[in-house]
Amino acid sequence: MRPPKTTVAIISPALRKANNGNWQTAYRWSRFLRAACEVSLETEWSPADHPGKPPACMIALHARRSADTVGRFAKACPGSPLVVVLTGTDLYRDIRTDECAQRSLDLATHLVVLQEEGPAELASHHRTKCRVIYQSAPALTPGTPNQRTFDVVLVGHMRAEKDPLTPMRALEWLPDDSPVRLIHIGDALENEYLRAAQALQARAWPTVGRYLWQAGLPHHDTRQRIRRAQAMVISSVIEGGANVIIEAVTAGVPVLASRIPGNIGMLGRDYNGYFAPGDCRELARLLDRASRDPAFLSLLQRQCARRAPLFAPAREQAEVIRLVTDALSRPDTLQ
Repeated sequence: MRPPKTTVAIISPALRKANNGNWQTAYRWSRFLRAACEVSLETEWSPADHPGKPPACMIALHARRSADTVGRFAKACPGSPLVVVLTGTDLYRDIRTDECAQRSLDLATHLVVLQEEGPAELASHHRTKCRVIYQSAPALTPGTPNQRTFDVVLVGHMRAEKDPLTPMRALEWLPDDSPVRLIHIGDALENEYLRAAQALQARAWPTVGRYLWQAGLPHHDTRQRIRRAQAMVISSVIEGGANVIIEAVTAGVPVLASRIPGNIGMLGRDYNGYFAPGDCRELARLLDRASRDPAFLSLLQRQCARRAPLFAPAREQAEVIRLVTDALSRPDTLQ
């Protein structure tokens, strides 16, 4: 008889219906581990709701939003491995001011950040138990671009952290003869964004329609839109390690990114496609240059291609399996 598989609980504050970065990470990691482990994927955990033997290891995404589950598991299973994966709002906001997020860092046996600039945000005693695991996406061949427009895709549900208004406003600063068209994929989570998207969609532009809002699309359809674009823009003011950057880079699509630590940690400090967060005029200049200067666009493509090996699924899978193996081999782990 084969011995039972090790049980791993993955906790994500968002599951499939949300179709966001937390869900994509949690689902991908569950697939990576299922060959060797018995994996559950849930929004929370408590011993009262899960009678019987607890999981041998817990992986919790989001220090603040998963804080209650982290606390319950640490109390019920002292000595068991408890991994906390830090999101953008964790790293660049919550761990500085939120006691629940800070407590999660203290209780975790292992911490994970999703790009190389992340550890710099942690105190030294937390940094010692932290590792970087880049997320991944299967490589796609670039699609056939639109010949009439220079299509730039913006992906993400519209909320303050993603700053969707900056690329929307950048369209106003493009020259009248610009071929740039912004294809916006993501639901409007507040009325301000809904009104802005509807107004741009209905506007009569000097030449090509510059804005196409497709609201939320299934993940597969979004990736197909990305691979057919000539560039991607990510305008976030907070990011922990954006999946959409990976999905663009692994499809050969260059990225125009806000100059924030979470994006720098993905694309590198010497990348040439950054603009200042919230600066719609600088983004407009970058969009115009990318659409008219083939040498500049080619430079960005080469720079992205150099980062692509970091985002290979085989690499991420090996790192996730190593994480759980290391966590379970801790001397004080209860087996």
